[in-house]
Amino acid sequence: MQCGKMSLTFRRIATKERSIRSPKFQDESLTAPFILDKKARSKAPAVVLGFECLESTAFNGIATNLVVYLETLLHGSNLASASNVTTWFGTSYLTPVFGAIIADTFWGNYNTILVSLVFYLLGMMLVTFSAFLPTTALCEVVGSSCHQPILGAQTIAFLGLYLVAFGSGGVRAALLPFGADQFDDDNTADRERKMSFFSWFYICVDFGMIVSGLFIVWIQQNVSWGLGFGIATACIALAFGGFVLATPMYKRRMPTGTPLKSLSQVVVAACRKARLRVPADTSLLYEVHDKINQSKIAHTDEFSFLDKAAVVMESDLEEESNDVAADAAWRVCTVTQVEELKILLRLLPIWATSIVLSAAYAQLNTTFVQQGAAMNMRIMSFSIPPASMVSFEVLCVLAWVLLYSSLIVPMLSGLSPSNGEPSQLQRMGAGRLLMAFAMAVAALVEMMRLDAAGRGESLSIAWQMPQYFVLAGAEVFCYISQLEFFYSEAPESMKSMCTSLALLTVALGSYMSSFIYAVVNAFTAVDGRSGWISDNLNEGHLDYFFWVMAALCTLNFVVYSAFARTYRVKLVVP
Repeated sequence: MQCGKMSLTFRRIATKERSIRSPKFQDESLTAPFILDKKARSKAPAVVLGFECLESTAFNGIATNLVVYLETLLHGSNLASASNVTTWFGTSYLTPVFGAIIADTFWGNYNTILVSLVFYLLGMMLVTFSAFLPTTALCEVVGSSCHQPILGAQTIAFLGLYLVAFGSGGVRAALLPFGADQFDDDNTADRERKMSFFSWFYICVDFGMIVSGLFIVWIQQNVSWGLGFGIATACIALAFGGFVLATPMYKRRMPTGTPLKSLSQVVVAACRKARLRVPADTSLLYEVHDKINQSKIAHTDEFSFLDKAAVVMESDLEEESNDVAADAAWRVCTVTQVEELKILLRLLPIWATSIVLSAAYAQLNTTFVQQGAAMNMRIMSFSIPPASMVSFEVLCVLAWVLLYSSLIVPMLSGLSPSNGEPSQLQRMGAGRLLMAFAMAVAALVEMMRLDAAGRGESLSIAWQMPQYFVLAGAEVFCYISQLEFFYSEAPESMKSMCTSLALLTVALGSYMSSFIYAVVNAFTAVDGRSGWISDNLNEGHLDYFFWVMAALCTLNFVVYSAFARTYRVKLVVP
């Protein structure tokens, strides 16, 4: 889900933009001992784009082929390797949430990137170093037992991987908003360049994936794992050096804080007034109309208990002392504040169904790669490493984007001109259904592969292309639409929080995938049987696993449809 993987950072810009004019948001460059000219500062976005090309290449240079590395060089089983990869992926997509909090509240974007890069580079170096260590079972015999060396290849590799997960999380959280900070929103030309910058940033992410999938993966499997990882490490080292050297060009801004306080005030105020009754006339509820922020959120009847926070009592508005004034915000809240919390509660069921979708999507870098490794990897005269099929999936994502805009939307508009383009909720539903279809296609391909293996033949890896194509469609319909939906529904002060929740589903989905592997193994690998996901896939039933995932995705689609049908979109009033 590579368009979605940096989604956490993509929408944090809105919060930053609104905060530029706030007294709390100060431009550090104003206090610098030198004045930056416009020509030097205009180069800063290009530096950020170059940085992202290198960072994406480095991260995917490890991630794309990781399951194969764990199996072949570190001698992990198919099940354990798949589980370790999804757990690591989950951590990599969980850490940006904390990175965003740190950047917004304490360090700012520049410092967050700088500190994260130290962990990032160290982790990459350790992973590279692990590829040069002996990977045979170097053991010390103590009695009849055999112990792995404490600092063996496996230990070094996993230590490095989790340093990469934490380092990349901080970079992913702060890099895009940092790049957006380099533009002047009061300048018309700069505003247009900023929109172009967003598009180029996505292209840089995809560029890194394609380069790593086609070039670095080939080197890893045909030349040397150490050299392949070394190239990825060199990319992040070059990005680190370039980022530091370009420091005089940057416009740097101070952190602006977090909106969590406002949500907490609603909960506290509602609990304080639990015994009060909400007036039948909702216009009597507390609201502030000012000139700075004229847009308000219309009142809704859902979660009526929270409306108690906006019930006004005489004591709420007393300002006899500073202490009382400071406490007032925890005793009475505006309708808009209450509705902001309600929006988050309404989003939760939609958000939860994305976790199952992400668990299925995690197969892209695990069981799909393992399936490809058990197939004939030659297409015509070319040998295709199974992990390189991920690059094909990225190309399919671009194809689906063009297909959607040039064929699907015009066709739907022709069939029903009144409806026009599908809504965000409808597109997310289509994505969930396509994910179930992708798992079913993978199951059918695995059945064909097992049948061919039974005849002593090897099925071509080209048969995997349809499942990658359908999965790419699920990504386009669901993840990209989900970004738009969470961003549009999020309150103005909570764009960062809501889009962080969107990325968090990737992390939780990866953890859920690891849990599913454990459950499948517990129920299938019994009485001496290999289990569905065995080291030798010809002795297992990976097709059964894919059918289970297809059924789970179908059930997830049904649950999602029930919530989406009753969802009430946010209504902003002047």
